[in-house]
Amino acid sequence: MADFPHLQRLLNVMRALRDPQTGCPWDREQTMQSIIPFTIEEAYEVADAIERGDMQDIRDELGDLLFQVVFYTQLANEQDEFDFDAVAQGVADKLIRRHPHVFAEVNFDSVAAIKDNWEAVKQAERFEKGIAQDASILANITTGLPPLVRANKLQKRCAKVGFDWPDVTQVADKIHEELDEVMAEVQASTLNQDAIEDEVGDLLFAVVNMARHLKVDPESALRRANRKFEQRFRRVEQRLADQKLSLSDANLMQMEDAWQWVKNQTE
Repeated sequence: MADFPHLQRLLNVMRALRDPQTGCPWDREQTMQSIIPFTIEEAYEVADAIERGDMQDIRDELGDLLFQVVFYTQLANEQDEFDFDAVAQGVADKLIRRHPHVFAEVNFDSVAAIKDNWEAVKQAERFEKGIAQDASILANITTGLPPLVRANKLQKRCAKVGFDWPDVTQVADKIHEELDEVMAEVQASTLNQDAIEDEVGDLLFAVVNMARHLKVDPESALRRANRKFEQRFRRVEQRLADQKLSLSDANLMQMEDAWQWVKNQTE
């Protein structure tokens, strides 16, 4: 890796952190399973930095995410399974195979044809690995995806074969139907928490469907809503503080008044 001295330096740092005698106790006790939550968190921090448009943070967060890849490859190398170079080689080979229109003399007449070829190559790769073929249209949608992302992918797959509402107004009707079913469970004489959760899940699935029809990424939309809520509530705290009120002292009406004031200022 002479052309990438800092990458080699990072690999050396990782090896030092895992050294059985002189390494970091915390890093030494980690396993692939134990660092999964950190990997997911780092991926979301990259997304957050990108959406904020902060290039310094994007660079830093990408470094943190890269470190996760380096960590996994170090753990695998210790087990004589594979190393970082093998991972890089594998993904480079895969990208070349899946882009014959770039790396070979193959022509496609549309982006859709390129995507179809990508899926066909993926299926061939799975066959070569001896992975059992799942004939379902929903095959190979990773169960470990964030639920909103997976719901979106499931719906997109079904839409490809025509199982989809043709009009967004029908999606809206479905959302109202699911909301009514939630409220029916909430207002039942005997509360069934499992049934409530089931109906809330159906409602969320329908909302994801609405986002898909409107060409809105549900994860991005929810992150945006989270940011907006946080920014507004921080201003609510400041508004109350200006009135010599703390959150613990303010009642709901006072907090709502502050919220409406902030909302009017920011719209």
